[in-house]
Order: sequence, then C-alpha cells, then structure tokens
Amino acid sequence: MSEHPSTPRSGTPRVSPPRAGAVGRRGFLAGAAAVAASAAGPAALAQAAPAGPGTAAARPNVLLIVTDDHPKHTEWALPQTIAWLGGQGVTFTHGHSATPLCAPSRSSVFSGKHAHHHGVRNNAASHSLDQSTTVQRHLAQAGYRTGLFGKYLNSWALEDNPPHFEEWALLQPGYNDARWNVDGTVRRIDGYTTNIIRKKTLAFLDKAATDTRPWFAYVTPYASHAPNVPAPKYAETPVPAWNGRPSVPEADRSDKPPYIRDATATLDDARELRTRQLRSLLSVDDTVQAIRDRLAATGQLENTLVIFTGDNGYTWADHGWLKKSVPYSPAHEVPFYLSWPAGGLGSGTTDGRIVANIDIAPTILDAAGIARPAGQDGRSLLGTASRDHLLVQWWKQGAGGTGPHTWASYVAKDKQYTEYYDLHTDATGAVSGTGQVTFREYYDLAADPHQLRNLLHQATPQQEQALGIPALAARLAADRAG
Repeated sequence: MSEHPSTPRSGTPRVSPPRAGAVGRRGFLAGAAAVAASAAGPAALAQAAPAGPGTAAARPNVLLIVTDDHPKHTEWALPQTIAWLGGQGVTFTHGHSATPLCAPSRSSVFSGKHAHHHGVRNNAASHSLDQSTTVQRHLAQAGYRTGLFGKYLNSWALEDNPPHFEEWALLQPGYNDARWNVDGTVRRIDGYTTNIIRKKTLAFLDKAATDTRPWFAYVTPYASHAPNVPAPKYAETPVPAWNGRPSVPEADRSDKPPYIRDATATLDDARELRTRQLRSLLSVDDTVQAIRDRLAATGQLENTLVIFTGDNGYTWADHGWLKKSVPYSPAHEVPFYLSWPAGGLGSGTTDGRIVANIDIAPTILDAAGIARPAGQDGRSLLGTASRDHLLVQWWKQGAGGTGPHTWASYVAKDKQYTEYYDLHTDATGAVSGTGQVTFREYYDLAADPHQLRNLLHQATPQQEQALGIPALAARLAADRAG
C-alpha cells in the first residue's frame, strides 16, 4: 500500500489534464465498447456493453465512498484519491449536499430524495427513512452483494443491523478503539477506525474471487468529523499554511442574520480545525489508494463505478461560523468525483453541472440497469440532463436554543436566495411553527463569491424587483412544496 511521507506536502497533486463536458450514457457505453473491442476482442466488448436486467454479469460493481463533514479545498490531503478519481474519472466542480447535516444528507444519498420527501430532517430522525426506497435495497433485490463499512446514520442504534446489507462493519462514530456492529455482533475493535474500515473493505472485495455476483460497497470513514483525530503517524504532519479568505472573518456582518452577527470564530480557530481535518483525511487517502490497488490486482478496476463525496461541507470561520448547517457555500459545497472506465468515464474530465447527493442513487441504479423508482428527486449523472439551480435546505431541531432557524435556499452558479422560517422539527422529523419568513439573503455569486454583501439588506421594493426576488421566492416556494 502506498504510504504518505511524514515530510510536508505542498501544492496540488498533478493529474491528467481535464476535458470539459458531460457524456451521455449511450454515448460513453458505445465508446467504451468500441475501445474494448479493438483492444481485447468480443469478451471485452460484452463486458463494456450496457447492462440490463438480463445481463447481470455485465453490471458494474459499485463503490460509494462518503466522508464526514468534508469541505472542499482539501485536495492537499487527497493526492492519491484525486490522481485516481480525478485523473481517471470525472471531477464535478459544482458538487453539493442538499441538506448540510449528516443524517439528512446520508438519507438523500440512499434514497435519491430531498429531506422533505424522505423525512429525515435532522440527526435524530434516522428511523424515519423508508428503507424500502434505498439504493441498497434495490441493488440487493437485483442480485448485488452489499456491504457497509463505517458510519451509517446518526441516532441509529448500534445494536440494530442496517437493512439490505449482506455484510457490514457498522461504526459507532469515533477514531480509536471504537465499538462496532460486525455482521450482528457488537464488540470493541482496537485500532484506528479508518484503517479498520480499509481492512474490512478489502476483505469484501477479495470475496469476488469466489462470489461472482456484482457488489455494492458503501465505505464511510469518520474523517474529517470533529474531533478530527489523525492516525498516529500523521499526528504531527505539517500542512500548508492558510491565510483564510475574504469571508474569514467578515469585517461587517450587519447584513447577516442574528446568529451570524453573534458568531465569534476566528482565523486562528479555522487554521486549527483545518489542520486537524487535513491530517485525518490523510488516512482516508491511504484507504482509497489501497482499495484502488486491490481492485486493479483482482481485475475489478475497469468495471467498478466509484463515487466519492462528502456528506456535507464545513465552514472555516466564514462569517465567524465554524460549523455546518448554514446556507453559505462552504457548508453545502462538497468534493464530488466519479470513475467508471468500462462505462467510458475513466479519462480525466471535468463536469460543471450542478450536482448533489440526491443524484447518487439514480446514477447507481442507471449504471446497474435498474429502473428508476418513483419519487426520486435526483437524476442520473450518466446522462446529459442538467439543472439551473438546486434546492438546499436545513431544519432546526427543537424550539429553543441558539443558532440558525430553519432555512431553504435557491442555489445557482451565479446567485443564491435564502429564506429563514419560523419552523422547527421534533425527533421524528415532524415540522411545527408558523412558517413565517424571518430573514432573507441574496448574493450575486458571480460578483461576490464569498457572500459578503447581502443585497436584500435595506433594499427597497424596487431594488428587490430589479434583482428578480419575487420570481426567486416563488420558485423556492414551489421547490419546497414539490
């Protein structure tokens, strides 16, 4: 297994030059078939052909890697991951979490639905997810071998086995000497949890030598979630210096909601957090490389669809905030990569479409030749469909306390409109409150990418009209109701 050096790293890893543009599923499958035919003859052509219900042997394996509280701009810690999935796959430059909170986001990954449709609106409501709607259920029903290795859903009891997984090592979140549910047995396993996840995943991959079914592996380390504990060998690894960005801290927050005006995180706070996060991600990078090496050694690399993303982003003292759960870009933008060489997605391209965690389940089912179930909000990334904006939302749990109110946001590449509401949720995800709008924000992301100037602060009705706010508010209401 490739190891990280203990000496400082600098710069961004070198990968193959990207080529822009999305490729339709039929187009890239046809291209893959042609390449395979010229290189290896009819057997390879059959392997690269579109999978369907009657061609289970041609269906891809699926590796889904979801990291925890993982913001963008962490490439330094992931050179091997980016060399593989960026250099030999697709880098999505506008990847998002549709709800920047762990359990709602992961439920969207599984179901392809927005949180207001799957019902897991907060971390306490994991059991509100209809397990019959999940991608693992559809894959298991279609004959896939399924495995889960790492974190599952917040508030899920460790003693409860995860539905529709044939094998699992379910982690009670932590970094060292944690408790696990391994195939129904709860026990403590000593060691660094990312390394244990790697070992369990590799064993799952090795079983393909005797079990010819295609497989789905959900691999989900705890990094880079707080307390962001690195493996011992990376505990003192120097990280590149960081001098913040214009939003860290924002000098004048008088145009922001009250909880942001009261936020107190500093650049030094952000630097300390960033250092811990990057060090914890170094072991994730080792794990991804070990998986890649094992797939190559066992002949499974070409026909494995790999998706890598974070469940949500995280702010580094942007606007004084050092958490997630807010509508600002660092909290809902996430790394997002995809590779599938046998499907024609293995050559190092970039894709500028707005994509999100709700698109993961539809993409996997499309690749596996499984009909898209009713009710999914996302769309397959294997086609050419695109969206001009994304609904991003978050719900406050409980009626008291501080922090953000429930909010919903219209997020496009060039603008973002957000409304806060008098709404809160209980432990089941049920919503209460008047629904009254309590605060609004609008940012011109083209001119103000760091969201420093809320153009609705003290705006006149005429200025709001000129910004197109009535139409954005109507679209946001429709998205929330849809």
